[in-house]
This record gives sequence, C-alpha cells and structure tokens, in this order.
Amino acid sequence: MSGGSAFSSAQEAALSRGEVDVVVHSLKDLPTANPPGLTLLPPPGREDVRDALCGSTLAGLRKGARVGTGAPRRVAQLLAVRPDLEVVPIRGNVPPRLKKVETMGLDAVVLAVAGLRRLGLEDAIGELLPLDLFPPSPGQGALGVQVREGDAELAVILSGVGDLAVDAQVRAERALLAELHGGCSVPVGAYAETGAGGDLLLYAQVTSLDGARRVSGSLSGPTGDAEKIGAALAAELIGQGARSILDGIRGRGGVGR
Repeated sequence: MSGGSAFSSAQEAALSRGEVDVVVHSLKDLPTANPPGLTLLPPPGREDVRDALCGSTLAGLRKGARVGTGAPRRVAQLLAVRPDLEVVPIRGNVPPRLKKVETMGLDAVVLAVAGLRRLGLEDAIGELLPLDLFPPSPGQGALGVQVREGDAELAVILSGVGDLAVDAQVRAERALLAELHGGCSVPVGAYAETGAGGDLLLYAQVTSLDGARRVSGSLSGPTGDAEKIGAALAAELIGQGARSILDGIRGRGGVGR
C-alpha cells in the first residue's frame, strides 16, 4: 500500500468505527494527511531518531558487502556513501530482519534505533549512522497518538502526555514531506531539533535511488512556525533539483517499502 502501512490503515479504520478510542502508531508510517474525522495529538516524547547498522560498521563492510533494507531512503543513502554495496531488499518486523543476517547471508541490516531500543535489542547495533549522511524518515522515533476529532474527554485525559517541543519537530518534518508530495516510498530524510533558545532547526535531504544525486538544506525559525519552516525548506530543496529526483522515481513507477 502506498503512503503508509496496511497495519496503520487497519488501526485507523477501527478508530473511525468506534471499536477503539485511541490508536498509537509509529509516526513515520503515517501519511501526512489524517483520514476525515481523525486527528493527531502531540507525541509523548521521542526516541533516538537515528538509523543503525546492525552486524557491522560502515568502515568494516567489505567491498561489495550485502546489506539488507526495504526502505528506498536507506537504499539511496547507503549507495550515496558506499556505491560498492549490494543492497538486498528485506521486509518484516525487527527480530526477523535481524535474523536475516544469518539466514540470508547478509553482512548487515539497517534498522531504526527507536525500534531496537523499544524491543530491548540495542545490543544488536554495530554503528549509529550519522545524521548528516543518513537523515531519518520524517517522524522517526516519535509515536503518533490518534483520536477522533471532537472527542473532548480524551483530549483532556491525554493533554498532559504530549511533548510540545517534539510536536513542533514532527510537524515541521511532516510539513516538508507533504510539500514534496512524498511518503515512505520516496528517499526523503528529515529531522528537526529544538535549540537552547527555543527556535526550531530543520534539516532535510533528498537522494536519488542510485545515490548519485543528493540535495540538502536546513532552515530555522520560531517553534510556532513549524509548518511554515517545513514548507519553506521543501521549496528550497525543490529549487535545488529535488523535484526532478522525485519525479524521476515516480516516473519509473516508484518503489516499495
């Protein structure tokens, strides 16, 4: 399914039907637009946003090493840094992906640090990948708390759970993604940080699937302008050629997750 996971879509459908009252997602799996009648509350904090290489380090990978990942963004970023690598598509939950190092004869796999830590599998991390070369999916490490619009009682109950600084970060990241008309099937990486003075700094990168072209940039501004910052940085990236990269991918039919 394009633009999100089938599991998240099933959860949203149950929420819309009133079968459940709150759904907690991995925010990076959600499309940038909420289904009608549903809304996101501020996330409760955020885990480490980085990706991790499990099974080796980048420097330790032999020439032509086989690295597993099913994410187009990770494929593109790996090839931009190590064009000699053979990237092998893998799918499934975190534990099965880790096991593929042995079952498929891979040298390493790339996974989100957040998922590994939440499952108590942090010992599997061989290297934390640097953010300047491997910016994560927008919203990575954050939880998406979704409720029905107009459910005032739940909004009050959950009002103290959300982290407003994290909320501004993910709103900027998702606004950038929306402006680029991207989803989890395109190689867009972005992350925002809140500075000591309270301003928001957003960094983003768009990479061609073969890793040969990269455009990147950063922009800062008041936390209250999170969506404006995301949209403005997206416009800057488009001016650098991001649109042609993304259109080229879509023109070939896109790629799967």
